[in-house]
Amino acid sequence: MLIGSAAIAGGVVFGYWRYRTPFDNPLLATLQDGEVALTTYLRIHRTGITIVAPRAEMGQGVHTTLAALVAEELDVALEDVQVEHGPASKAYFNQVAFEEGVPFAVTDEGALAEGVRNFTHVPAKLLGMQITGGSSSIPDAFVKMRKAGAAARMVLLAAAAKKLNVAQNTLTTSNGQVVAADGTRIPYTELAELAAEIEPPGDPELKERADWKLLGRSLPRVDMAAKCTGTAEYSIDVRLPGLLYATVRMNPQLGGELLSFDATAAGAMAGVRKIESLPGGVMVIASNTWYAMQAAKAINCTWGPAVYPTTSEAQFAAVDNAFANGYDSRFLDNGDVDDALADGADVEAEYAVPYLAHATMEPLNAVAWLHDGRLDIWAGTQAPTQAVKDSAAIAGIDAHRVHLHTTLMGGGFGRRAEADFINTAVHAATAMPGVPVKLTWSREEDTTHDTYRPLAKARFRATVANGGPLAFDLALAAPSAIASQLSRIGMSIPGPDMSIVQAAWDQPYAIANYRVTGYRAPVMTPISSWRSVGASQNGFFHECALDEIAHAAGADPLQMRLALLTHEPSRKVLEAVAEMSGWGGALPEGRGRGVAFVLSFGVPVAEVIEVAATGNGIRIIKAWAAVDVGIALDPGNIEAQVQSAINFGLSAAIMSEITLKDGVVEQSNFHNYDAIRIVQAPDIEVRILENGTKIRGIGEPGLPPAAPALANAIFAATGQRMRELPLRKHIRFA
Repeated sequence: MLIGSAAIAGGVVFGYWRYRTPFDNPLLATLQDGEVALTTYLRIHRTGITIVAPRAEMGQGVHTTLAALVAEELDVALEDVQVEHGPASKAYFNQVAFEEGVPFAVTDEGALAEGVRNFTHVPAKLLGMQITGGSSSIPDAFVKMRKAGAAARMVLLAAAAKKLNVAQNTLTTSNGQVVAADGTRIPYTELAELAAEIEPPGDPELKERADWKLLGRSLPRVDMAAKCTGTAEYSIDVRLPGLLYATVRMNPQLGGELLSFDATAAGAMAGVRKIESLPGGVMVIASNTWYAMQAAKAINCTWGPAVYPTTSEAQFAAVDNAFANGYDSRFLDNGDVDDALADGADVEAEYAVPYLAHATMEPLNAVAWLHDGRLDIWAGTQAPTQAVKDSAAIAGIDAHRVHLHTTLMGGGFGRRAEADFINTAVHAATAMPGVPVKLTWSREEDTTHDTYRPLAKARFRATVANGGPLAFDLALAAPSAIASQLSRIGMSIPGPDMSIVQAAWDQPYAIANYRVTGYRAPVMTPISSWRSVGASQNGFFHECALDEIAHAAGADPLQMRLALLTHEPSRKVLEAVAEMSGWGGALPEGRGRGVAFVLSFGVPVAEVIEVAATGNGIRIIKAWAAVDVGIALDPGNIEAQVQSAINFGLSAAIMSEITLKDGVVEQSNFHNYDAIRIVQAPDIEVRILENGTKIRGIGEPGLPPAAPALANAIFAATGQRMRELPLRKHIRFA
């Protein structure tokens, strides 16, 4: 415990008492007249009820499900409450986000594994990081947000008992009201102020699943009407009196310095108010965004050189070199792989994937306003507490004077866990004190200055016997995305980077001689988490390798996987997708089906994709997916997330890559960093199972099987085995 605390918390060992001490309720500082905050997740005013859902809503529907957790126990209709993100606060720390980093397979639920997972809650609490990512929002909130709703309901019942002078056990609740035995009904809104005087219970009893009215059903999205009518507010929509507009132009060689600049011509252009330098670039403030962007292009900048290998080839060479160095991790080493491969491999190959951009539909932007000794920020962010910390340092004020208004987000995928776009907005605010400034990155700056999904390589060797693998040796090499991310907030990774081998070393296959080794290449271009993190590339590597092994063994790829799986929920999803897709049935000439199974973020997912080889290229006909989330709180939203993840994964597999030439990213906008269009996207059928022992999130796990299922389907249809992404470099798509 001492070692872990020292490593994660920066060398300070905290006592257990501090872990057990609750954070203050941040809502108390923001209450309006007549408004009370019964818990950290609930405000009640005489005019209505507001539920705080303190995770980033970036299109995945998390606000609806989180609000339903509270509303279910509070016994109130979802349509009768308002839902908001709420303030940035350590009180909303993500308790389970660190669990993914422990060196135990998710299928290991033994005492030691569970004890280590539970220990990660200590540094999570002490660091107080309010983050959205890693499909952790639902498992983190499942108990504590229901308890918040249940506690509020109990104090409302107590308040009603006091008001009516009756025993509390004679009262019930229904649809936002307390109901007395004589039929008297008192709305929660009339009891709020009296309830605020009552101490909530620390461990209230929760409803049985059989009594759920909201959870377990497909619910209308709480933001649906606003998004459909264009009234939903994203940070790019924020308008304030006297608002100015800004943009940035950064060194195209990421990490390089700005040596000098000449803004004479730009400063004379229409609307320009101020031009200033930033770390690594320049900033233009003008009367509108267009003027700012045009002026930024006119600045004559002298840039410092890149601090990394300047071509994609050179960076891949650095990844190749990592295989020759000592390994970063080897969490799986069953049997004697070297002995089993001593006489050579029956099949071996190398795979590679490129850098990937996040390419969110809403460009990076934020509004900042430094006034009256405080800093107000409107931004979509996946890490609000970190954004507050960084912004306070830039503005030179105390963190409690930073007021972050977290808005809806037009996509995140990990990109909005970074603070660079907010930091540049705060720089603009400090340059124009007293004046609100909206800073928007151009699409070109966004694409060429992303923190990318890392490039990576895999090498595998295998021998086969009796229709399956006798030995499987998989080596994976990539820069450390986690180390790159942590370095930007002044932290370091205390051990191996689990993301390098994520969703490879922990797959529940019974192979006698089975080894997965991770090699850490140097961090070159800045990188970070991308939807499904390391599983995004390792699903492709591992499942394509297994397909090659099945082919070498003369086995059916799906049946071989079923024979190897040792985890019952995983077997069930694979059996389900086989039944859904009619696996094994006859197909017309030129058609093929591919299968992939990946267990990531605790969710086993099996996918089958069918393709047709046409005169115009490969056409994706249909995709089937079976997933197991343990408890399905909102089946409709889960289905939407799986469909989204598959299309996101297919886009990356078919056409997405970030390449470098002379130190500069070659892609700049959607014309050369594209996504599949609706005519290319397949019909997707999703089945949701509930055999898992724990509740899980679903934003990430649907993505990893998409690329290998597609590549394996193309092999089945054409006999062409492709081991490098994007696939369109090797085959044409219709």
